[in-house]
Order: sequence, then C-alpha cells, then structure tokens
Amino acid sequence: MSTARPPSVIFDLDGTLVDSEPNYYEAGRRVLASHGVTGFDWDEHTSFIGIGTRETLEILRARYAIDAPLDELLAAKNRIYLELARASTDVFPEMRKFVERLAADGVPTAVASGSSRATIEAVLAGTGLDAHIGLIVSAEEVGRGKPEPDVFLEAARRLGAAPADCVVLEDAPPGAAAARAAGMRCIAVPYVPSTATDPAFLAADLLFPGGQREFTAQAAYAWTTGAGGAARP
Repeated sequence: MSTARPPSVIFDLDGTLVDSEPNYYEAGRRVLASHGVTGFDWDEHTSFIGIGTRETLEILRARYAIDAPLDELLAAKNRIYLELARASTDVFPEMRKFVERLAADGVPTAVASGSSRATIEAVLAGTGLDAHIGLIVSAEEVGRGKPEPDVFLEAARRLGAAPADCVVLEDAPPGAAAARAAGMRCIAVPYVPSTATDPAFLAADLLFPGGQREFTAQAAYAWTTGAGGAARP
C-alpha cells in the first residue's frame, strides 16, 4: 500500500454499520406474503445477506413463481423497509466509535451498499452517521452488484483514492469477495457466525470471527492506520 496518503475507509451499510437485517427480513416477508408466499423464515433470509435487494428479489420471484414485475416488488420492499428503518435502526456501538474516530482524524470515508440510495440516505440521517460519512454509492449507480467490485471501485474513484489505498469493512462473504476483486484490503466482521469460515472471509486481511461481539473500534483503527500495529484477532 502507498504511504503517500492516509487510507480511505469504505463501509458496507447493512449488517456492518447498522443492524438493519431484521427490518429487511420483515419487509421481504411482508412483500412475499402479499403474493401468497408463506413460510419465508429468518434462515432463508440470511442466505441472501450481502446480496443486493434487486438480485435477492430476482431469485425469490423465480423461486416462488411470482407474476408481479420485479420493479413492483422492489418498490414495495423499499417502501416497507423505509417505514421500518425510520422507526428504528440500531448502529453497532463499536462501529459508531470507529466512524467517529476516523472522522475526527480526517480519514476519508464512504458507504458503498447494495441498498437503494434513498434507503442509505434515510438510514444514515436517522442514525446520525451522515454527520461523519458524506459520500454514498449505491449499487443502483453501477453496472453490477456484489460480489462484483463495481460499487467499491466507484467509491474509490469518488474519493480520489487508488483501490490499494482503500480498506473495506464487510459483514458478508459476497462483500468480502467484492473487496478482494477490487484490489482493496478488507476487514471482515461476519454478521452470521456460521459464515466466519467462508473462503471469502478467510482471505480477508483482518477477520473478527466473532462478528460484532468481537469487533472493537480500537483494534480496527490501529490496524487500518498502522497505529500500534494491531494483530489479526
């Protein structure tokens, strides 16, 4: 990595910065139920974590032979999700500390997510994270979603940073794979504990196998900036 400038830090949003998965699950469950699909449970939902909303609905639409157009399903899920997100979205405490410390030190940051831009903006505004992270890239704005690297490469371009000078924080294997494909370093914080041994996570530069219960702002900051040379957990 170049030492000519500080690293830029790119955050995934859902499951990484905020615990939004319960809201996404409920929104998806309601949309499917409105089309006669019952039995969509949490376990099935977790298999889609890290995959964009559009891509998820494409799969579910085919799986359950839903006649409604994809864009109609997407609009319905986004509408329900925004209602839930505005009512309550929790930021992971150590992630908030990490974001605030990076902002205080002037480290460039961005959010690059598979969610819609409206969703990202609503969540960041509702949680106060928009005071510290000003740059947003949605998968809507690029050609391909994760595990392809497009959204991270676009974030780096807007930050004016070389991919090798970027650190990505991710909670899902497709996101970690996208970071690697982009030529960026990756801090992996698995949202689903059973995925900690996924090859995409094992290839990450810094892995917190225990997820958010193990992640600390201090360790991530030290490793990212080289301050103290934090070891791999």
